Amino acid sequence: MLCLDALLNMGCGASAPTPTGSDPAPVAPAEPDSAPVAPTEPDPAPLAPTEPNPAPVAPTEPDPAPVALTAATPAGGAMQHAFVFTKPHANTQAVREVVLAKFGEVGIEVVTEGEIDGPTIDSKKLIDQHYYAIASKATLLPPAELPVPADKFSEKFGEEWSTVLAEGRAYNALGACEHLGIDATQLKVVWDAATTAGKLVKLGGGFYCGLLEPEDKAPIYCFNAFFMSMRGKFTAADASIHYYVVRFDPSTLAWADFRGKVLGPTDPAKAPEGSLRGMLMARWEELGLEGAPNTTDNGVHASASPFEGLAERMNWLQVPLAEDEFGKQLLAAGMSEEMIKAWSVDPQVALPGGEGKQGSLFDQLEDLDLAECLSKAVELSKAQS
Repeated sequence: MLCLDALLNMGCGASAPTPTGSDPAPVAPAEPDSAPVAPTEPDPAPLAPTEPNPAPVAPTEPDPAPVALTAATPAGGAMQHAFVFTKPHANTQAVREVVLAKFGEVGIEVVTEGEIDGPTIDSKKLIDQHYYAIASKATLLPPAELPVPADKFSEKFGEEWSTVLAEGRAYNALGACEHLGIDATQLKVVWDAATTAGKLVKLGGGFYCGLLEPEDKAPIYCFNAFFMSMRGKFTAADASIHYYVVRFDPSTLAWADFRGKVLGPTDPAKAPEGSLRGMLMARWEELGLEGAPNTTDNGVHASASPFEGLAERMNWLQVPLAEDEFGKQLLAAGMSEEMIKAWSVDPQVALPGGEGKQGSLFDQLEDLDLAECLSKAVELSKAQS
């Protein structure tokens, strides 16, 4: 899952970058041999003598249609693709060299890499989409479109949500900054004061509302203001990330090991010393970081599953779904483009079993290898009907 697990449980002009490389185009399947020629004319010698031609098929029988991946089995030899980036606080040349060295050590191939600057991240709301579950309440959706549980709101604050909304006294974090004429840092101060005063309520997973009481201003209600200070780390004029689209063989590197041993856990203090986060923790001064890594500023992000990798490539690089390797496999398995795109923001989905239970889509697919992730995604898609 994303590096905001801690936040989920606690109580603000450039075009998209063009990747510098891409996966090689899939090899077209070999055409079947034509019908046998007259026996008086010998077959031509095969091009590869060590690999005989397949037996000829009857000329009246067309090539079979591609097999629908109802069993959710990727093509043989399929590679796992992930999206990785150095976070702004750790985007130094020395850190990038450590990342590439680690990739080489464990057999991870870099397909393409590049830089995305803060103004681009800001204008395209790339970090907002990346952390959609939290950012949607902070920057992307107006209060009227937020799923505020009226009972929880009135129980905490002593007035009806419908009244507050009608009177225009509620803002998302971005709107609060604009309304109060303050920046992300100042908003955090007011939000922290509301937290200390007990004027904060959790409305759902990653969904908080606080009653802000700034000096010389009328009180307002604000949602997820804590997101803005973290957003600012990515969107500052001098901020940037360095991204890598990588691939690796699931038979030699499981996704769980890619995250747990190559990347390291969310808390760098608990990361194995040979992992990227572990090395950054041990060598942060040498690598040019301004401070020791922590659970938020932990150096490097990496996709938590093949599905999240797809969602991140679609967001950060604007890769069309039908052109992404994993996207192609999901479509071939019978999933609709509409569903895949809706799932890219980690909605709550019905779980298999018919008991009415729901859960985070990303949680269901986390750490699964390619074939298992594909199979699970298909299973979940069928449970939605």
